[in-house]
Amino acid sequence: MQTLMQWLEPLARLLDAGGWVLVVLAVVAVVLFAMAFERWWYYRVTWRLARRSLLKRWTAREEHRSWSAGILRQVWADELIMRLRRPLPWLKLLVALCPLLGLLGTVTGMIVVFDSLALSDTHQARAMADGVARATLPTLTGMAVAVVGLLFISRLEHVIRREDQRLHDRLARAVEDTHA
Repeated sequence: MQTLMQWLEPLARLLDAGGWVLVVLAVVAVVLFAMAFERWWYYRVTWRLARRSLLKRWTAREEHRSWSAGILRQVWADELIMRLRRPLPWLKLLVALCPLLGLLGTVTGMIVVFDSLALSDTHQARAMADGVARATLPTLTGMAVAVVGLLFISRLEHVIRREDQRLHDRLARAVEDTHA
């Protein structure tokens, strides 16, 4: 029981600091970074094996020069690139969701601040400043997660464009090497 309480203590502090929206943002960030790690692993391990397999399959064909062979090569390459590109829309959705969740947290936090000020007879500036600071924490968190996610998406799109070009070059070069 004691270890469970130790595990839940950071969650309680997170709820106290930024509200339930900060917990939702943390879950979105974990999903986003898990997907990013999965893409990194896919690119480092699975992609290279799949590319090598496609090159072997292409060079094993007897005929490479006809129109239908060129279309087949294009379809195979596009299919492989689409596997690399597959989670990109989901990553973009999660990145776009982060600032919106941060804004939601700020708005709900400000509502709580103004509600507590309306209920109290004393209008303390210190209590209002503390409430505003807590209310803006979700926005900061959402923007930070979105910026890191955008950096990853930008890098992934660059890798996809580069690998698309490299794949087509390697397929063409494999045919030239077999006919030389």
